[in-house]
Amino acid sequence: MFKFKKIFRILGPGLITGAGDDDPSGIATYSQAGAQFGPSILWTALLTFPLMAAIQEMCARIGLVTSQGLTATIKQNYSKTLLYALLFFSIPAITLNIGADIQGIGAVSHMIFPSIPISVFCVIFTAVLMFVIIKFPYKKIAMILKWLCFSLLLYIIVPFLTKQDWGLIARNTFIPTVKFNKEFLSIIVAILGTTISPYLFFWQATMEAEEVAHDKRNIMVNKRALNDMKLDVNVGMLLSNVVMFFIMLTTGTVLFTSGVNHIDTVDQAAKALEPLAGRLTYLMFALGVLGTGLLAIPVLAGSQSYMLAETFGWKAGLDKKFPKARAFYISIIFSLLVGLSLDFLGISPIKALLYTAILYGLTAPFLIAVILLIGNNKKILKENTNSKLSNILGFITLLIMSVAAVALIYFLIV
Repeated sequence: MFKFKKIFRILGPGLITGAGDDDPSGIATYSQAGAQFGPSILWTALLTFPLMAAIQEMCARIGLVTSQGLTATIKQNYSKTLLYALLFFSIPAITLNIGADIQGIGAVSHMIFPSIPISVFCVIFTAVLMFVIIKFPYKKIAMILKWLCFSLLLYIIVPFLTKQDWGLIARNTFIPTVKFNKEFLSIIVAILGTTISPYLFFWQATMEAEEVAHDKRNIMVNKRALNDMKLDVNVGMLLSNVVMFFIMLTTGTVLFTSGVNHIDTVDQAAKALEPLAGRLTYLMFALGVLGTGLLAIPVLAGSQSYMLAETFGWKAGLDKKFPKARAFYISIIFSLLVGLSLDFLGISPIKALLYTAILYGLTAPFLIAVILLIGNNKKILKENTNSKLSNILGFITLLIMSVAAVALIYFLIV
């Protein structure tokens, strides 16, 4: 128990970033993958884990060593044109992602309490999130987010509530199945775009810098601090991919085998599970969506506001009172309200997810290339530059995400 408490204290930005990656939008993508292709898609979780971990570790190291976010580092050392281009694509994508997630938790809440309209739930959750973000200091928000990470464990439990062929599952996990058709390649691109998302890069670096500001022990970057950071990132990315695996496992063995092969939204996935796997499975799946939504939306809104604050020189920080960081908090409020408005403007979460995927897909390769440049820049990171393994995994990620971006454009045209 003591060892668990010690490890839990070390876990922070990496754990929250990994858990925030499994937002309602991501759950919808994984559910769609499982329903459409069954267990044959499970191997993708083994592919994405080392790629995610490598890039997020670089971002965390940048934040730890420089004591500032990724945006500020890019602004100081690279072209402002590059910075503004990244913002141009990232800000709309994050806002659309927020909107899709708000609609997702609203739709799932409506399923549990059908007498209350989806729009009412959307407004309530948005108002609660605004209050928490503005009212509580960083340490309190970070602790709330850490405990919300436990909601992801629901997805690990769900497959064990139904009968499984574990031999088949093991084969599909360790022996990749690749189909060279538009549908299969499209879902691979969607999974890559969902797991390796640009907003996570910004959040990781900024939160690591926040941890430095709040923990005097970590101001001096030493081996212990770096090892703690790597443990945090690796645990967070592992949790993210394990949850992704079990969501695809649930939908791939329950929905796919029952002929339910088309899922567009997360509430559709939950509804489809109820008659096939029982009400308990359905409720646990739905509650997991609520937990991850409440965790992911502050991550999305916070990453966007930190990006803007570092770009335009605003005072920023979740530990600051509203009057001390007015522009920072107003940008958070604005992003939440714009995200909320998508429901009232009639923009469906499916369309929001499509536009988000396009913008993330176009931005990710360029941002990963910049992260690799920073990670190997001794002027910025001094003796804490990338290891050989980090560079190998980073360049593989860059190659795969570049191919995915080209494939995304091709699929949109054809």
